[in-house]
Amino acid sequence: MKLSKRISNTKTSATIAMSMKARELTLQGKDIISLSAGEPDFDTPRNIKNAAIESINSGNTKYTAVDGMLTLKESIVKKFKNENNLEYTPDQIIVSTGCKQSIYNLCQATLDEGDEVLIPSPYWVSYPEIVKLSDAVPVFVETNSETDFKVTGKMLEDNITKRTKMILLNSPSNPSGFIYSQEDLKDIGRVLKKYPNIIIASDDIYEHIIFNGKKFTNILNVCPELYDQTIVLNGVSKAYAMTGWRIGYAAGNSTIIGAMKKIQSQSTSCTCSISQAAAKAALDDDNSEVTKMVSEYQLRSEYLHTELNKIEGIKYKKPEGSFYAFVDVNGLINKIENINDDFELAEYFLREADIAVVPGTAFGSKNHIRISFATSLVNLEKAVCRIKNLLS
Repeated sequence: MKLSKRISNTKTSATIAMSMKARELTLQGKDIISLSAGEPDFDTPRNIKNAAIESINSGNTKYTAVDGMLTLKESIVKKFKNENNLEYTPDQIIVSTGCKQSIYNLCQATLDEGDEVLIPSPYWVSYPEIVKLSDAVPVFVETNSETDFKVTGKMLEDNITKRTKMILLNSPSNPSGFIYSQEDLKDIGRVLKKYPNIIIASDDIYEHIIFNGKKFTNILNVCPELYDQTIVLNGVSKAYAMTGWRIGYAAGNSTIIGAMKKIQSQSTSCTCSISQAAAKAALDDDNSEVTKMVSEYQLRSEYLHTELNKIEGIKYKKPEGSFYAFVDVNGLINKIENINDDFELAEYFLREADIAVVPGTAFGSKNHIRISFATSLVNLEKAVCRIKNLLS
């Protein structure tokens, strides 16, 4: 049976593939330390779970509006106002099955065959695949550690063509963990003001996971003139340890949000009513539990930065947020016999040290690996010990 050209050109998510491989080996009895998945090891906070239980007991088990319960959308509006100083109305909000679906809906609703989407590299593995599933063309804007893996306005302008339809911005970044500052965003905004037909997709899913007192800034905070062309994407999965609840949301131009609603009405329809009630409780809370989790992530980040840089052949620049270490392993690859690239190194770690990491090539940066520190400090200590023993 012949499959579509679309699916033939689509890759399986590298992070999911490595996580599945680690899970399979664990089921076979191996003591695998998985540092591949971007999934908090913390439990969902009790008040959020209680809200879900209350939702079930009260009979909130039916379909909701396709774009989300009004009460949840009102909480999202308040969140944007109170935390981001951004003004939206409920008709400018859509609730989807995770932030990934919000991004997918946006691309399906706005992109046509041949449209180009600028994607700073390294990037989240699903960005280019979602773009290709919309029959559009991902255009990668290469960065490196010298610029903290961030693009500048000039870098973007050098890649803008008459076919450019969208740019995907992610801050804090998956996989690098670096944050676009106010000055960075002003520089980018200065360029994008010239191109009112380019959609700015601002993926803020790691907004709350920031270290050392740094502040999160959305591009609209420094360039409010871009309001009509910017779609803000977010969700509760990462900050609130709610990955399995599958709630994401988007805010922006009501015409684009309405088109995303139409796409969603023909795919998943509404998201889970119980998960929506839980998400409302998360957004209405005081974020004290989030603060505790972020403190732990920072401790893990500090530990990895200290210990990994002791290993000859590894260079690791400390991230400013998220829960990922994006590690330069060029030196290791040159040092280890019969290891030629980051894919072979990841396989080597899995085979010889029972550690699962994700090759950087999957994120658009060869000879790097991504290590998720959304796991316990004990696991990280064991993993570093195994790497040191293997390389010695």
